[in-house]
Amino acid sequence: MKNAGTNFRHLYYFWVVAKEGSITRAAERLGLAVQTVSSQIALLEQSLGKSLFTQQGRRLVLSDAGELARTYADQIFLLGEQMQDALDQSSTLRTRLSVGISDSLPKLTAYRLLEATTQLATPVRLVCYEDQYEALLADLALHKLDVVLTDRALPTGSTLRVFSHLLFESEMTVVGTAALAQIHSPDFPKNLNGAPFLLPTRNNALRLKIDEWFELQGVHPDVVGEFEDNALLNTFGRRGLGLFFAPAALASDLAEQLQAVLVGRVPQVREQFYAISNERKIQHPAVEAILASMHQDG
Repeated sequence: MKNAGTNFRHLYYFWVVAKEGSITRAAERLGLAVQTVSSQIALLEQSLGKSLFTQQGRRLVLSDAGELARTYADQIFLLGEQMQDALDQSSTLRTRLSVGISDSLPKLTAYRLLEATTQLATPVRLVCYEDQYEALLADLALHKLDVVLTDRALPTGSTLRVFSHLLFESEMTVVGTAALAQIHSPDFPKNLNGAPFLLPTRNNALRLKIDEWFELQGVHPDVVGEFEDNALLNTFGRRGLGLFFAPAALASDLAEQLQAVLVGRVPQVREQFYAISNERKIQHPAVEAILASMHQDG
C-alpha cells in the first residue's frame, strides 16, 4: 500500500539532521527537544518504509535510502529558499547571484571576474561560497549555485549536465618583493636556480605547468612553501619569503596590494579562468555581464 504522501515537516527535520550529522545538533538548531526530532524522523521512516540512518558507533550515518532522500530534500528545500529569495528580491529590487568560487582561484581574479556585476543597472546581491572544485560542481548540478568560477574546465567525459565557458586566459609572471627582484631579475630565468619559491600544491591545475617550465628551463628552485590557499601564498610572498607566480593580467593589482615587483615574464605558462553553468547559454543577467566584460577586455 502506498503512503498517503510525504509529511514535509518530517522531511525537513530529516534534512536538518542529515546536514548537521546529529539529532542533538539538529534539535538545537530547530529549537526542539531531541525526543521530538527523533520521533518525527521515526514517523517519516515508517511512512516511507525505509531506514534513513544507520548507527556507526556514536555517529549517525545516512543509509543508501537516506542518501537518496537527502538528494531530493536538497532540491525541495533549496526551491523553498529560492522562492523566499525571489520574494525578497521583489521588494528590494536586487537580483541574487549565488557564486561558487574554487579554492584554487586567486582572490584578486575572483574580484575581477565579479566586478562587472557591481555596475549593472539592476543591483546584484552576491552570495559567494568557496570550496573545492568537485564539491562546487556537485552543488551547481543540484542548482544550489548559479555559476562556478574556477581555473579549470569541466573534465572530459563528465556526466554532470554543466558547461564550461572560457572567460579569459593570461600569461604568467614571476614576481616578488623589490629585494628579491633585484637579486633574481638579471639574466632571467637562469638566475632562478636556487631561488626561494612559493608554489601552489600539486593538486592545483597550474602547478604541473610550472613544474614543466622549470624542467624545460633547466631551473632548480628552492621550494620554501606550497599552498592550497592562494591568498595565504600571496601573504607569504608579500613578506618576502619567496618568489611566486601570478597572472600578468593582475600586474597592477599585485603591485598595489602586494607591492609585488616583476622579476620576469613566462609566456609559455598560461592560466585559464572559467565560468561553469547549468546551461550552454547563460541566462542569468549577472553572469552574462561577467562574460561580456571578460570578452570586451579580451
